[in-house]
Amino acid sequence: MTMKPFIWLGLVVVGGGLITGCTSSVNSVERADPEHPRMMVSDKRIIADAALNRHVRIVGVSPAYNEHMSVSVELQNTTRSMHTFSYLFEWFDENGILISSPTATYVQRQIEGKESIFINAVAPTPKAKDFRLKLIDVVR
Repeated sequence: MTMKPFIWLGLVVVGGGLITGCTSSVNSVERADPEHPRMMVSDKRIIADAALNRHVRIVGVSPAYNEHMSVSVELQNTTRSMHTFSYLFEWFDENGILISSPTATYVQRQIEGKESIFINAVAPTPKAKDFRLKLIDVVR
């Protein structure tokens, strides 16, 4: 009995294992000292329902005051499964009066398990001096 067929069979099995064992990964690079570091603050102007709070947490809020006020909110899914939610930004003038806007509608988003995302918004008018963010759970 020759060993050649067993050697070839062994090479095929090991080679197949090496090929199927390879996986692709994504590398990300970030500056050690960013030019514009984020200034995150905790904020009570974000309202999330209790169901969403079990899955998604607010990591931070970064408002910016330029010609138009803008806001960036970082969210993180604390579970391993994808989650769907809706959000709405409301804008207020210097007196705390709600500014009506035709773009004031809920936007639906998904967040993968353990993923962090940013939701961003720019005020519809320079009169906006404050905001409120409403987050609601979407049950499927």
